[in-house]
Amino acid sequence: MTRAVHRGWRLVQEAGAVTAQRPGRMRFGRIGHGTRLAFPQGTVFGEPWIHLGDHCIIGEQVTLTAGLMPDLDLGPDPILVLGDGVVLGRGSHVIADTTVTIGSDTYCGPYVYITSTNHSYDDPRQPVGKQWPRMEPVEIGPGCWLGTGAVVLPGARLGRNVVVAAGAVVRGEVPDHSVVAGAPARVVRSWDPELGWQPPLRTPPPVPIPADMTPQQLNALAELDEEAVRGLESLDAAAPSGSSAPEDRDAGVAVSEGGRAS
Repeated sequence: MTRAVHRGWRLVQEAGAVTAQRPGRMRFGRIGHGTRLAFPQGTVFGEPWIHLGDHCIIGEQVTLTAGLMPDLDLGPDPILVLGDGVVLGRGSHVIADTTVTIGSDTYCGPYVYITSTNHSYDDPRQPVGKQWPRMEPVEIGPGCWLGTGAVVLPGARLGRNVVVAAGAVVRGEVPDHSVVAGAPARVVRSWDPELGWQPPLRTPPPVPIPADMTPQQLNALAELDEEAVRGLESLDAAAPSGSSAPEDRDAGVAVSEGGRAS
């Protein structure tokens, strides 16, 4: 029964996903080739003023809205624009009561909140929720990374390849190639053309996968690494407790490193 439920749910998810070929009830101003909204979707309205680029990934329960409420005429221009290759993680919200632009290849972790609207509290005699909100456009440059739970407030302008730490609250301008963290967010690291990252990165850069590496070769490397791990486990199991010989430990390390190096 469990397997049947899981299979059924996968079929429902597949049928409920939104693409350019299968938009369902949603009529976006544009939905690009290869873009997919996972099922179940969050709140979505104002679709004619939402433009989604090619190869975007919109996770489950993601809210996308244009305008203060459904069924408004917002004019001839798009309000919410996602560039090509944008990723919005599960449970994220993008609220565009005025213009919100997210640049190409920007990745957002789960539960990111991006909004062009904020409550006002000018009148102390009125409940905050009943006062007319303030709206300012939001612009997020291409190639950015927004960590889990980040909040981008009205008027924020993020440059190119900006990293926003998890839980940060961003407002104002953020320069290109910088890292921001905190609430309110502040720049904690930035790129200098002559000095590189300042302060310097504490970890070495990852080794890139060679451009000519095939999927079959990657699978073979993964299998070698698994064999190395099993070899280490066998050595540990064979050695008497608490009395592993130094040469055994060295040999195990050599096997492990050799497997990864291959």
